[in-house]
Amino acid sequence: MSFSRSIHLARKSLAADQEPLVCTPLVGATEEAVARELAVILPKRPDLLEWRVDFFSGIADSGRVVALGQMIQQQAGSIPLIFTRRSIREGGQPIPLTEEQVFELYAAVCGAGCVDLFDYELSIEARYFRQAVALAKATDCRLIASYHNFQETPDAPTLVAQFIAMEHAGADVAKIAVMPKDLRDVLTLLEATLTARHRISLPIISMSMGAYGSLSRLFGWLFGSSVSFAVGEQSSAPGQIPIEQLQTVVQILQHALKGQ
Repeated sequence: MSFSRSIHLARKSLAADQEPLVCTPLVGATEEAVARELAVILPKRPDLLEWRVDFFSGIADSGRVVALGQMIQQQAGSIPLIFTRRSIREGGQPIPLTEEQVFELYAAVCGAGCVDLFDYELSIEARYFRQAVALAKATDCRLIASYHNFQETPDAPTLVAQFIAMEHAGADVAKIAVMPKDLRDVLTLLEATLTARHRISLPIISMSMGAYGSLSRLFGWLFGSSVSFAVGEQSSAPGQIPIEQLQTVVQILQHALKGQ
């Protein structure tokens, strides 16, 4: 029985029966720091890598960014790479680029063929998101539309509406991350994920952040989330847990479900 949708890529393969896919972040500020992260993370065999380029000190130099993306791709081999600039508005690091320059960076990296997916926030000005949809089609990269709220968890109908808006906007994958104030908020995120799983045709990625939210990272896939983010060496968001612990808990749950 499958609880979440598979993510299909143009150049690499992801196991269709793997639930959840486990993604680990790269947050190094320099080429050397990213190389050290890769040396630690790759032996742990994540299903995906996410390069958070807003942590990279050379983000304003597109040549350096493309070169580092190519190095990551070479080292990662068959493991797909997500390219992400998270805005300050949605929890990212400050960067010295305008949105126009950010999009030009995305175009350079996707055009160089060194990433398999890229994350672009739905809250970005509509004209840029339309350009992101066109970029995904032109470069065979998959577009993850994302929404992050580090202050609260909106109610379930609001979150479901966000998922639906992502599909209507032309994304290939829909992602939401929210901050809970209590355990009930975690249930709200899971309820919205399960509802959206039956309302849209896209693969969904969802998570509740922080200490309470770590529970969603362990069993959110049972409600329809295709990917869980785990710490390989350093975390990129609150509530991420070490990849080894996530893999252990998932194996326990999968074993228990075999009897159902």
